[in-house]
Amino acid sequence: MLNQPPREVCILRLSAIGDTCQVLPVIRTLQHAWPEARFTWVIGNLEAKLLGQVPGIEFITFDKRHGLAELRRVRTAMRGRRFDLLLHMQLALRASVLSMTIPARVKLGFDRARARELQWLFTTHRIAAREREHVMDSFFGFAAALGAHDRILRWDIPIPQDARVYAAELIAARAPTVIISPCSSHPRRNWRAEYYAEVADHAVQTHGAKIILAGGPSASERAMGQAILKAARQPITNTIGRDTLPRFLALLERADALISPDSGPVHMATAVGTPVVGLYAATNPERSGPYFSRSSCVNRYDEAARKFLGKPASELAWTTKIEKPGVMDLIQPPDVTRKLDAVLRQRGKRPRQWA
Repeated sequence: MLNQPPREVCILRLSAIGDTCQVLPVIRTLQHAWPEARFTWVIGNLEAKLLGQVPGIEFITFDKRHGLAELRRVRTAMRGRRFDLLLHMQLALRASVLSMTIPARVKLGFDRARARELQWLFTTHRIAAREREHVMDSFFGFAAALGAHDRILRWDIPIPQDARVYAAELIAARAPTVIISPCSSHPRRNWRAEYYAEVADHAVQTHGAKIILAGGPSASERAMGQAILKAARQPITNTIGRDTLPRFLALLERADALISPDSGPVHMATAVGTPVVGLYAATNPERSGPYFSRSSCVNRYDEAARKFLGKPASELAWTTKIEKPGVMDLIQPPDVTRKLDAVLRQRGKRPRQWA
């Protein structure tokens, strides 16, 4: 594929927050293998707000809301450039069309079985076929295809000083702090507000924990936050709608645990070494769960497969989502408090980068 280490490498992965977080260690691995190479990342506009200050990478943003105008802008930015290698890491026809504007001698994509939305038509080479892998492991297939087998599981996402100050004002080192990020981008992955409130009350009463609700400014997230506050008996700090992505990352860095359904924040927490109690019934944590915290996830995916689809999870296609009404009710508050208790008992055993 490559006769010598590349000088110019382009990565195409636009979205989403969680997936781009999982791509970053692959780039770290390639930077380690090819210290002289220059890396350019074509990334989504929102995702660049979190990752766009990572040193050693040139970022070219793409805002899908602007369609053809953005396509023309990226094509102009690529004019006169030539890459030795393009890592086409997104399975979306929009991304494949965008890849046509990126001049590269080698365009590496997924194997034919995984190259959905005709991605295989837009690549010159493919990674090795694998089955039933975690998403981040599938991304590491690109590094393996290029001979970089020593994984560098490192993120080091820069956090601005103002975001660190914001987090420090909310989280002191004394009491354990649990962040609840209650919403996914898919409503049927979300848990009930009263269940979150019950778990929050348990954490306060049992561990003396501080509870922080965190999330974006959407109406659904704000409504969920208010519903949790209404149902809770113990005090909760609500920052939903106030958190920029860097602020959210700074909060996660200082927290002792995150509770969340399948969503971008579970991978942000992984990036800063914070344990995650993930809530998984609609999706499979073995595929998309927090990479280092899968054992602390509540996993009801197989039960959901049997109840809603009539077969065990082992018989489903690996990417199957079970986003059915009531699927998240398979997870009950005691399931979550048991996992949270185990995580908080380990408090103090992980290094504090900010201490």
